[in-house]
Amino acid sequence: MGAVLQTVLSEGFTCPVRDVLWGHIYFTPELAALANSDPFKRLHRILQLGPVYHVYPGATHTRASHSMGVYHLGRRLLQNLVERGIMDWISREGAMSFLCACLLHDLGHFPYTHSLKELSLRSHESLTGAIILAEPVKSLVGNCGADPALTAAIIDRELSGNSGDTELLFYRKLLSGCFDPDKLDYLNRDARYCGVPYGVQDVDFILSRLIPCPERGIDIDSRLIPNVEAILFAKYLMYRTVYWHRQVRAATSMIKKALLEGLESKAIAGEELYGLDDQGLFTLLRGKKDNTLAEAVWKGNFYSVAGEIPFIETDHACLRDINQRSRYEEQLAEELRRAGIPLGSGDLIIDVPEQVSFETGLFVLDEQCGFAESSSAFKTEILDSFVNTLYTIRIFINSDFCEKVETTPELSDILKDKKSWLRS
Repeated sequence: MGAVLQTVLSEGFTCPVRDVLWGHIYFTPELAALANSDPFKRLHRILQLGPVYHVYPGATHTRASHSMGVYHLGRRLLQNLVERGIMDWISREGAMSFLCACLLHDLGHFPYTHSLKELSLRSHESLTGAIILAEPVKSLVGNCGADPALTAAIIDRELSGNSGDTELLFYRKLLSGCFDPDKLDYLNRDARYCGVPYGVQDVDFILSRLIPCPERGIDIDSRLIPNVEAILFAKYLMYRTVYWHRQVRAATSMIKKALLEGLESKAIAGEELYGLDDQGLFTLLRGKKDNTLAEAVWKGNFYSVAGEIPFIETDHACLRDINQRSRYEEQLAEELRRAGIPLGSGDLIIDVPEQVSFETGLFVLDEQCGFAESSSAFKTEILDSFVNTLYTIRIFINSDFCEKVETTPELSDILKDKKSWLRS
């Protein structure tokens, strides 16, 4: 069976695509047709990092190039794992389903990075699963020798695929974990296009040392502990310097606010946001009656930081709820109005970054323990400190009013008073 799977993963991949990061990425003609379908082509029109190019001008790579990179690393991952014994619990159809899942994992992704994640919308994983199970993608996936139901279920955990639980769960763990092909691609790719050194990982060594496990997906030995540490620290640095840069957070919060107001006023229906690309999102928002925020972001006129508060000093529960957050925004804006600043609706935004996790659920075989209990220096308290450092609550304000806030002592005091806008 191992020889059969190696053949499945190596023969017939005759269609190369040249990638900046990985060189030639090879597809079968059927997989190439899948990557040439209209639903996949939409990903060419969605920037992987949304507004980050305003800070790092090179960050104009797309979700399509990232998805191809994930597929490429997913294929290399399977090829390495087959040599170490996974043929006992995976099938030919399952292997091709995993490759299709890697290629299509972002098929339903919203534009503008994760601006829409907090809104009352279907998850992008759910949308991806629905697209895979509908034509034309369903037939194209089937032509690849994959099972569309299994492919969709690997991505959307609310679905159950037409495969044994062991195989399905194995693929899900491969696609989502510490050393998953998604993370190995986006950290390397985002670092390359942003021109920063933080995300680069030793992919060749990592793939050569992973050990398959049907229950856990993959295990490691202690030689890979430094690589786990490198990924954890790289992810932390990328969030701190790139993904959650204050200008990026300003743009993200402005778009989120524009969408929330549109949904609450019924000017936008949730279904209108599904299947959009970057241009389509801005066309939709700029076509609405009140398009001030979207127009400002479109032109690169972002709000300024009027105050920053460490997340650990705030009421987590009230700020995590985006609807409650709007109430606190209005409360703080009213205090500033009474102090002499004529803020309008949407001129002040409280930004709370989305939740992020640092995956360490790996088992270290030669130390017979989980990574958190291993010889690594990255203990649970260290990772908790990463999160606490990253989560900064920011108060963004329309730049037209910022100079007055900065030069008026009593206004600055209002923004620095954490309790004034957190009281019920």
